Amino acid sequence: MRSAAGTPLRRLAIVFGAVAVALAITVPIGLSAGSAGPVTNYNVYVGGKGKANPRLAPVVVGAINTQGGQVLVGPGWTQGVRTAIQYVNRYLGGVQGHPLVASYCFTTSAEEEGTKCGQRFANDKRIKVVEFGAVAVGNQSFYAALGNRKPTVGGVELLPVDAARKTGFALFGTNDSVLGPWGTFGKTKLNAKTAAVVYMNVPGISYGAQVEKAALEAAGIKVQMVGFDANATDLTGPLTAAGAQNADMIVPQTPANGCVAVAKALAQLGKSSTPVVSNPLCLSGEVAAGLGDLAKWDYGIASSLGFDTSDPAVPPFLKGLKAVGQPKLAADAWVIVAWGQVLTTVKLMNKIGVKNLTSQRFMNAIRNFKGPQALGAPSLNCGKYPAEPAACNDQTQFFQYHGAGKFTRLTGFLRPPPTFKLGG
Repeated sequence: MRSAAGTPLRRLAIVFGAVAVALAITVPIGLSAGSAGPVTNYNVYVGGKGKANPRLAPVVVGAINTQGGQVLVGPGWTQGVRTAIQYVNRYLGGVQGHPLVASYCFTTSAEEEGTKCGQRFANDKRIKVVEFGAVAVGNQSFYAALGNRKPTVGGVELLPVDAARKTGFALFGTNDSVLGPWGTFGKTKLNAKTAAVVYMNVPGISYGAQVEKAALEAAGIKVQMVGFDANATDLTGPLTAAGAQNADMIVPQTPANGCVAVAKALAQLGKSSTPVVSNPLCLSGEVAAGLGDLAKWDYGIASSLGFDTSDPAVPPFLKGLKAVGQPKLAADAWVIVAWGQVLTTVKLMNKIGVKNLTSQRFMNAIRNFKGPQALGAPSLNCGKYPAEPAACNDQTQFFQYHGAGKFTRLTGFLRPPPTFKLGG
């Protein structure tokens, strides 16, 4: 059941392209507003302050993302890493005074593109750690070229090959671990018995839909699932085929460009009152520009919500973005996880020390890191699931959007249904 109890706590103005939205969070009685950790002081969290010394040798990390092609799951991640590094070097002392620098490499449309990135990072002796973004193309070839000696640090990782990597660390979770709670939410909060899942047929996204189907079925919810082409604009057919007219909940699994098409098709079908439970990719300026506002849906997110200033972890993030001149990036969920990745990487590097930093020492440190995660879950357990050793988090929280910038927190962090099998 949904609760409208509570009062607006704070308001935040964020510009979505041409759409200005005043945002407020209403917290239902009995639910925690601060369940994302919280990490509220970045200086204390990473163990540094002030400006990095440009005369010291830089600490170099690799950074890989998929962008520039037709598959755009999280292109904002790269900008998130860039701004986080700017903030670290200006205000958090870099890594023990040394400037933090990223060596970027991108995949676009072909699996073999991962090889060039893996080889570059493997052969660069300066790189001890690789930051891993919304990589949906070239994953297998990247790992084959990189090898297992250098760790990858991810946000939410998309593919089964990512989750299976023993020297990978998905600080915000894997597709399995953070989409699994859709089943718990549908069962315990919506009392749903049936669900219609529609998904864009692109790498990473289509696999996520399979995960959502499994999680919903593990919660005892009957599922009909239909895919649609990335270039499709009229989605009334796929939604009808998935049974959206009669379902208790509708689950769109799509990046931002598909969210607009789903919302318009649902309006044509007259399903405005049926709960729609989306991933955070639909919390996008592209969606707000296409619809005139964000869709009035429920949203699950494995991190803090950039709009939720009732969460003590969010104001420091907003302040940090403003300090580097990029306040509009707060709406992008991939920017949030990128900041979390970078801050935790710096925290662990500071703990190890620049002179003692090796890939193996970093892997030991991150494997034993239990949280709280900056802008993430209150606790982590990397390696908890043998079938998905890269999954460090299995928790997601849910919000309802009412329009005109008003959100209601529906839950704290939830875990998958007990019978849901990770990696299965």
